[in-house]
Amino acid sequence: MSTLTDEQLERYARHIVLREVGGTGQRKLRAARVLVIGAGGLGSPCLQYLAAAGVGTLGVVDDDVVDLSNLQRQVLHGTPDIGRPKVDSAADALTRLNPDVTVVRHALRLDAGNAAGIIAGYDVVADGSDSFATRFAVADACLAQRTPLVSAAVGPFEGQLAVFRGYEPDKPCYRCFLPEAPAGQERTCAQAGVLGALTGVMGSLQALEVLREIIGFGPSMAGRLLLYDALASRMRDIGLPKDPGCPACGGR
Repeated sequence: MSTLTDEQLERYARHIVLREVGGTGQRKLRAARVLVIGAGGLGSPCLQYLAAAGVGTLGVVDDDVVDLSNLQRQVLHGTPDIGRPKVDSAADALTRLNPDVTVVRHALRLDAGNAAGIIAGYDVVADGSDSFATRFAVADACLAQRTPLVSAAVGPFEGQLAVFRGYEPDKPCYRCFLPEAPAGQERTCAQAGVLGALTGVMGSLQALEVLREIIGFGPSMAGRLLLYDALASRMRDIGLPKDPGCPACGGR
């Protein structure tokens, strides 16, 4: 890995003084390629903190445009961005935050046909998408390509976060957790509502776990599910066992 410039040493000084990160960890971040799926409520804070941390390449997947109703929670975008593609608005904001970062725009919706080809160019995937079809396509591609998947989701006042590395013999994949989409439970934010600051909490936690997967500080969250109840202001985590009968990873 190449050395950090004087400007980078100053920009990332608060990381570098951490024994668990240091110069080695910061160089790992600079060399990393992370794909963030969705530049919305979860993707906005996740992308901001990954860019600020110095992740070298950030891929942004989103096929939508900025709408006024997004701005209550999608803090990567501003009022002047209304009507712009989210990947363009996100790229501009991330470059302003940290010109060290290369932003790759994927103005599309991931599906079973294109997920593998896009994910192949990245080291870690952070999924904050809003449909089970996308989540399953992403999860299956990550499993096949042995790519760590950091998955976050929110409800009106609830959030959840997990890391999936089902290609490892003792770790679950996404389908161990959710074999198929629950019938009749997929509602949009427009239908169900969501507390804006909650997406900030969960997206920031998602970014933290991406950084952990890249740098390797502390134990991985793989095999656990973190649950946050914003109404009660409570957080807990539960174990996620590998399902030996899982059709996706059970035989691995």
